[in-house]
Amino acid sequence: MKTIKLFASFVFATVVLASFTNPEKVTSYEVDAKDSKLIWTGRKVTGEHTGTIQIKDGNLEVDNNKLVGGQFFIDMTTIETTDLEGEYKTKLDGHLKSDDFFGIEQYPTAKFVITKAKVKKGNQYNITGDLTIKGITEEVSFPATVKVSDSEVVADATIVVDRSKYNVRYGSGSFFDDLGDKTIYDEFDLVVSLKANTAVGK
Repeated sequence: MKTIKLFASFVFATVVLASFTNPEKVTSYEVDAKDSKLIWTGRKVTGEHTGTIQIKDGNLEVDNNKLVGGQFFIDMTTIETTDLEGEYKTKLDGHLKSDDFFGIEQYPTAKFVITKAKVKKGNQYNITGDLTIKGITEEVSFPATVKVSDSEVVADATIVVDRSKYNVRYGSGSFFDDLGDKTIYDEFDLVVSLKANTAVGK
């Protein structure tokens, strides 16, 4: 009986000690779609185009004031150019939504899931995760700046995406020969600015 009591006391003390020595817990911050931005830039031999895509939702996970995980979803149906107007804008926007590019009718949503967040120094991170576009998932890595407070998380990064890995073929030298000055480069930039708040403890 004494042995059982001693064991029970030991377990209780261990639990109590752990609660004092590990007070932090993973906290999920909800991505604020209205205050978050995603800007894309695509380049071709004869120039470039820039535009936006709206972020639907997501979350960023924090442990001990450090980013440890999370994900966000992208509404591909909202992709548009911002450097064109009128007929040219309408034409290019429609082309980007077509099967030649992102096929938004079949693939209306893209997503990014963090698999590793490594602190380099201060607010600087190396982020690794799975990016899914057109139903194809590929791992990408990139530097990011992440600022954490009690009320919000702000994360900024530029993700360089190779569209050929996601079967986005139009004007790509990876799939077609002799395109000349009609070539559209495979790599494009996604400049992501996420603001997440409404912290909810897990």
